Amino acid sequence: MDLSFWSVREYRRSWESALREIEFSEKATSCLIASITDPAVSNFISCWPMYRDGDVIYVQNSLIFLDELHEPFDPQEPWRYVEPHREVDEDGNRVSEWVTSVAKVRQFRESSAWGA
Repeated sequence: MDLSFWSVREYRRSWESALREIEFSEKATSCLIASITDPAVSNFISCWPMYRDGDVIYVQNSLIFLDELHEPFDPQEPWRYVEPHREVDEDGNRVSEWVTSVAKVRQFRESSAWGA
């Protein structure tokens, strides 16, 4: 986690928004920023995209390449730049992903331990 652009508090605030976003609808897409430097001078953002399908949430590890975006990156809404959910990459390899539930994500978000 790089702290040159965001403080720990800003990461927590971003995660809170991202977790609420994934709870919003049964087909939501969101992402947790794992590491961010100033987007004005960076090449990429490291993140964990989350894809909701009903009560199931799929979490992957990914990079958002800033030079491939059609608009400036908005750190307040990083889920806008997440690629659609894929189980297989362009080379035919299975994409590593974790599976969790909406209930577990809500439980984590509502717990005081992570935001302390």
